[in-house]
Amino acid sequence: MNVNRLKAARLRLDPIAYEKLRQQVLRRDGWRCQSCGEMSNLEVHHKQFRSHAGNNSEENLITLCTACHTHTHQRDSTSTSVGGKRL
Repeated sequence: MNVNRLKAARLRLDPIAYEKLRQQVLRRDGWRCQSCGEMSNLEVHHKQFRSHAGNNSEENLITLCTACHTHTHQRDSTSTSVGGKRL
């Protein structure tokens, strides 16, 4: 029996609400990359990707510098392990 699962619609925050949340995450993380400690070129990363049912909650967001953010996405896209640890 083939049971179709309906995918829940992902809500996207409006730009002003997302910027407010982004600033909260940056403050929470002390304006430092949580991987290497860098304090410049900071970005906010979804630990569980929105494409994998991740949400925009503060608990699902982490501060990474551009280099660590890029490395995280490259590692995740080439990973062959199942259930590997993510930042």
